[in-house]
Amino acid sequence: MHSELDTEQAPAAPPPANALASGNEVRVDTWLWAIRQTKSRSAATAAARSGHVKVNGTTAKASQKIRVGDEVRLRVDGFDRILIVTGLLVKRVGAPQARACYEDRSPLRPRLAGAVPIRERGSGRPSKKERRELDRLRGRDSHEHY
Repeated sequence: MHSELDTEQAPAAPPPANALASGNEVRVDTWLWAIRQTKSRSAATAAARSGHVKVNGTTAKASQKIRVGDEVRLRVDGFDRILIVTGLLVKRVGAPQARACYEDRSPLRPRLAGAVPIRERGSGRPSKKERRELDRLRGRDSHEHY
């Protein structure tokens, strides 16, 4: 039988020394890319230019410097990611090491209800094709027996 200690994950190894910033501040676009919030540095720069990045409540340019303790908000898919800087990275590292350099305070995203199929009243029984489409909308396998 497993104890509670077995289910806990081991802490991530610290990031390599060459991935850490040499000073006490780093560009916000570089940091967002290094902690794996954007796929590329140019995508982080574009997000900042578009006004999707805020540092301590004010819209940030890509070249704005951030420090440990700053709050960075990144708009992704219409929702804000709220990140508190706990470490400064300038090179991209693995996901577990990257997670050690920020604290995520983002609220949970609301779950959207699935599509509701609407049929006209009095249209009769659904055909086989319509039933399969309804099952697909509901996330069911149409070949499964009930």
